[in-house]
Amino acid sequence: MKAWLCENPVGVEALQWKDLPSPQPGPGQLKVAIKAASLNFPDLLIIQNKYQMKPPLPFVPGTEFAGVVEAVGDGVTGFKPGDAVAAFTGTGGFGTEALVPAALALPLPKGFPFEDAAAFICTYATSHHALIDRGALKAGETVLILGAAGGVGTAAIQIAKAAGARVIAAASSDEKCARCREIGADATINYVSGSLRDEIKALTDGKGPDIVYDPVGGDLAEAAFRSIAWRGRHLVVGFAQGTIPALPLNLALLKGASLVGVFWGEFAKREPQHNAAMMMTLAQWYAAGKIRPVIDQVLPMAQLPQAFARMSTRQVVGKLVVVNG
Repeated sequence: MKAWLCENPVGVEALQWKDLPSPQPGPGQLKVAIKAASLNFPDLLIIQNKYQMKPPLPFVPGTEFAGVVEAVGDGVTGFKPGDAVAAFTGTGGFGTEALVPAALALPLPKGFPFEDAAAFICTYATSHHALIDRGALKAGETVLILGAAGGVGTAAIQIAKAAGARVIAAASSDEKCARCREIGADATINYVSGSLRDEIKALTDGKGPDIVYDPVGGDLAEAAFRSIAWRGRHLVVGFAQGTIPALPLNLALLKGASLVGVFWGEFAKREPQHNAAMMMTLAQWYAAGKIRPVIDQVLPMAQLPQAFARMSTRQVVGKLVVVNG
C-alpha cells in the first residue's frame, strides 16, 4: 500500500508519500481499500502538532474516508469483503488501505457515492449533534451560522433547514454568501464587508438569532453573542479563526442565554447508541435528498499537499476530497 506518512509533525511539507506494508486486520477490525477521503480542519492541526489528540509517530493522517472492505478480523459480524463503508477514525485515511475498528464503520447503502460518503460523517454528525441535540432547535427558530461556507457550515445550513428553521448564513465573501443561498440559506451576511451586529439586527428585526452555530471563534464570537435572542443558545463548535475568545459572562446573564459546548467525537464515545441512532437519521435524510455534502474539489490522493494548500487559502466551499484510482 501507499500512504502519506507523518514522521515529524511540523506541517504539510513534512508529509511523505511512501510505500508501507499492507496491514492485516486483527480481532474486531476491518481492512478497507480506501476509495476517497476528505480533509477536515483537524487534519491540518494534527500534522502541525496543534491538535488535542497527538498520535504516536509515525502516523498516517486522515480522519475520514470511505471504501470497500477487503478482509475482516476475528469476531467481526455484520461486514464481509466487498461491503462499502465509511469511517471516521482520527487517522489513517490518507492512503490506499486502512484498518478500521468494525464498531466505527458505517455501512453504506447501495448507490451512495464514495466522494459523498467520505465527506459525510464528521460535518453532518457534528452539525446534527450541535443543532438538534445540544441546541434543541425547534421549527420556526432562527439560526445564525458563522463560517457558513465551510464543511460544517454547509452541513449546518442543510440540517437547520431540514428541521424547519430560518437560516442566516455568515461568510467571508460575497461569492461564499451566494453559494450559501444556493444551498438553502434564507439570508446571508458578509462579515468582512459589513458589520455583523448591524446585519443581524436588521435581519431579525432586533430580536437576534435563537441559536448561534459557531465553528469560528475569534472576534466574531462576542459580536454574535451580544446579538443573541433572549434564551438564545450559542453553540461552541470550534475555533477555525485560530483564537479562542474570552466572552464576558455578564452577557449570558443579561440575555438569559446559554453557552453550549459541542464535542461530537466525545459524544460518540460516551453515548454510542444515541450516536448510532443519529447516524441512521442522517442516512435517511441523505436518501430523501434533504442533505448532500457540498464538494469543493476532488483531487487525486497523490495531490494531498495541493489540497491542503487550497484549504489554507480559506477559499474552500464545503469539503475537499482526495481519491484513489
